[in-house]
Amino acid sequence: MDFSLLQDALASKSYTNIADICDELMLQVAAEGIAFQDEWPYAIHLLGHIYVDDVNSARFLWKSIPSAVKEGRAEVVAAWKIGQRLWTRDYAGVHEAIRGFDWSQEPQGLVASFSELYTERMFQLLMSAYSTISVQDAALFLGMEEDDATNYAVQQGWIVEPSSRMLTIKKQPIVTEQKLDPSKLQRLTECVFHLEH
Repeated sequence: MDFSLLQDALASKSYTNIADICDELMLQVAAEGIAFQDEWPYAIHLLGHIYVDDVNSARFLWKSIPSAVKEGRAEVVAAWKIGQRLWTRDYAGVHEAIRGFDWSQEPQGLVASFSELYTERMFQLLMSAYSTISVQDAALFLGMEEDDATNYAVQQGWIVEPSSRMLTIKKQPIVTEQKLDPSKLQRLTECVFHLEH
């Protein structure tokens, strides 16, 4: 079985393509009637779906994985543990699941990149949902120690109140791009032309 396209995507850190590549390869292999259970990169495939925030597809993939693979490959189970935490919205548990397994070399970059991406997503969620939050809660969401979460938030412009251990979220200014409607431009041109003549 040729996994060169998948290996190239991993090597070039094109992690957003992993799930699609694996899905396409799986369809090709299934169409050819080849048994692939033993050598299929299930952990990478699951992590690919998790990376692009497609937990539904990861869940269906998990259900289709043979029991022998689930019982024999701890890394596949560890990848799904991340998916489970996402599915149940156990935000702190996602970080625990990431750190709770000694990942092999092949998925390490993918997992590390997902961890950073997930932290950024959680930070954006906190910004949109809260005006103030305790340092302890922010640390849980961000998967960090309290001091690290405080430093991270302060670097993003948040304000920390040391006595109450509360963070005040600095809302990002909303930038709206004004789009020019060609029909409005035409009407304006006609109006100006009419006024001048």
